[in-house]
Order: sequence, then C-alpha cells, then structure tokens
Amino acid sequence: MQKRITLLGSTGSIGDSTLDVVARHPQRFSVYALTAHRNGDKLVDQCLRFAPEVAVVGDAATAQDVERKLRAAGSKTVVSYGPQALIDVAKSDACDTVVAAIVGAAGLEPSLAAAKAGKRILLANKEALVMSGDIFMDTVRDSGAVLLPLDSEHNAVFQCMPRDGAQHGGVTKIILTASGGPFRTREPSTLVDVTPEQACKHPNWSMGRKISVDSATMMNKGLEVIEAHYLFDLPGDRIDVLIHPQSVIHSMVSYADGSVLAQLGNPDMRTPIAHAMSFPDRIDSGVAQLDLAQVATLNFEKPDYERFPCLALAMKALAEGGVASATLNAANEVAVEAFLNRRIGFMAIAQTVDAVLNALQNRSATSLDVVLEADAAARRAAHKIIDSLPVPA
Repeated sequence: MQKRITLLGSTGSIGDSTLDVVARHPQRFSVYALTAHRNGDKLVDQCLRFAPEVAVVGDAATAQDVERKLRAAGSKTVVSYGPQALIDVAKSDACDTVVAAIVGAAGLEPSLAAAKAGKRILLANKEALVMSGDIFMDTVRDSGAVLLPLDSEHNAVFQCMPRDGAQHGGVTKIILTASGGPFRTREPSTLVDVTPEQACKHPNWSMGRKISVDSATMMNKGLEVIEAHYLFDLPGDRIDVLIHPQSVIHSMVSYADGSVLAQLGNPDMRTPIAHAMSFPDRIDSGVAQLDLAQVATLNFEKPDYERFPCLALAMKALAEGGVASATLNAANEVAVEAFLNRRIGFMAIAQTVDAVLNALQNRSATSLDVVLEADAAARRAAHKIIDSLPVPA
C-alpha cells in the first residue's frame, strides 16, 4: 500500500532529503501534509510539486502569503497555521506516516501527538526524546505506534541491532560515531574567536545552522547519547562516543561474543531516510554506493572533553535524569541562537548551559506539563545569563 506522509519541517535539510526520496518512489509514497515555520516561498514550491492536501506554517501572515501564491498557481492545498495545526496534521487519520523533522523543542508536541495517534513515526527531532524520553516511549508503547530513527547514527544502530525479539540480544554497548565537526584538531584556547560562519561549515554533512553549531560543539552528539538511551533502553555507561572524521561508519553495536557490527555508507541523509521510509524493505535512495578502496583509511579517536565541554554536559544531564535533559536542551537552544546572532562567543554556549544546569533544581519528569515548565524556566535563566555576558568584539 502507498504510504501517506505528513512531513513536519519540510523546508529544512531533512525535509529536502525526504522529499527527494518521495519523488523517486511515487508508487510507494504520497504527501498528505507539509509544514514549515516561516519559509513560505520554499513551502509554496514544495506544495506545487507534491500537491499535499494541507500546508501548515507558523503564523497568520505567512499563511496568508502562502495561500495567495498557491491560489494564484491553481493549487487546492489548504493552508493553516500555528501549533494546534501542527498537532492536527500529525494525528490526522488521512496519514499513516509522520516524518518528525522540526528542529528543537517546537517539534515535541506534534511528535507526541503522532505517537498518541499510533502513527508510524520517522524521528529526526531528537529533542522529543531528550525532553520527554520516558513519556514519549511510554506513549509509543501504549498506542501501538511504530518508532523508526532517522538520525544517521541511531538508524545505523537500529540496523545493527538483533531482530530475534530479544530485548538486547547479547548487546554490550552502542558506539555512536561523530565527525568531530570543523574544530576537531583546533587548540581549545583558540575556540573563543570562532565565528558563526566557521561553526556552520561542517566538513562532511549538509545541515541547518542550528544543527551545524551543535555539531561543532558536539552538543549534537550529547543529545544523541540521550536519544539512544531511550530508543534502545541502554544506560548511559553502555553508550560510547567515538570520533570518526571520515563519517563513513555511522555507528556500531558491540556484542558479548566480541563482534562489532557497523553500518557504513556515504554521508548522505537520504540513506537512513530511505531505510526508515521503506522498512523492512530496501529501496533506492539516490545515494552513490560506497567505494571503500577510494575511502582507503578509517580513523578513530576519543573525544576531547576540554575541546567539547557540551558533550560532557549532556552526559551529566543523562546521569542526573528527571528534567535535566530538557533543561540542557532549552539552555542550548537559547545559547546557540545568541551565538548565531553574535551576542555571545562560541565557548559561551557551554558556559551558559552549565550555568543554567547549576542554577535550576532538577525534578522528576512526571508529566508533559512538568517538562514544558522546565523548558520555559531554562530559557528564562539562559536569557538572563546571556544578558550578563559581554558581547563579542
């Protein structure tokens, strides 16, 4: 049967890659809804190409502009806006598959709505699990939803995990690989002068600005450790991070018998997206086959926590449990935005997150309301800290 897809965050890099895979397999996939925040022009182009029933944007002004342009082009796509509209398309009976690709905390509630509705969820929005891991996973289990990871690392782990029904099947640990980003070899003392342009220049992957900065600080990898904890039900001390500059091995699973299984491929998000969209089948993703003779060398090294303090902060938040991960994520989102707007320096991102974690009391994540309250409190604290810091020269 043809899968009907709601794509949350269609104008980002994950959205682009997802729609590329959809276009290659029109017999397998059709689009029910596309959503964006304010990138209305790109959304219009996507709607004219894929003809979704619904398009959702962040605000009324963008909705009016998108609707005017679609009507002028003869499109019948219905345009809506706001957080509730995102929730509505995520849980709609008109779709069976939800690709959750909204960046940051804004993706939590529509992703959770898809889980409650028992959808097949292709999860790229790691913040949904970072903020509300137990709540989200309990919802998936109780509703009968199917959760498939889209992050290249978690999708790789998923591919290397046992399929015999055993919970862990002899798994001793997960090894998440990281490129190390653009500053892997730079002296930590030189990172105070890093610019947003330098931080966003990833050596291997094409990503949005926020995720590129997270990769440069390795907060992205820290969030992935937290996500892996919930996805694969392993404690943090059985999830390792290994820097692998070539980004060819996307992650590994170590077994009790000494075996290590790895998933390899060219660094292109269309590979994990095609895998998750067609699972358990395999389809063409548009990605070139990996030529190991051309790659020739695969290198590995342990992460330097002095260079990447954000990774250590994420590990600390996971160990503390409760709402600490939600606090970490919120403080990081505010700090990264401030860095991109040149209000703070690069190393002040970790300093801000650390200060917020130390300033706010941790508590059990007993409900979504508690998680959202912790998120809001962390954002207020982060803004206050940032306001006290000197603006970079």
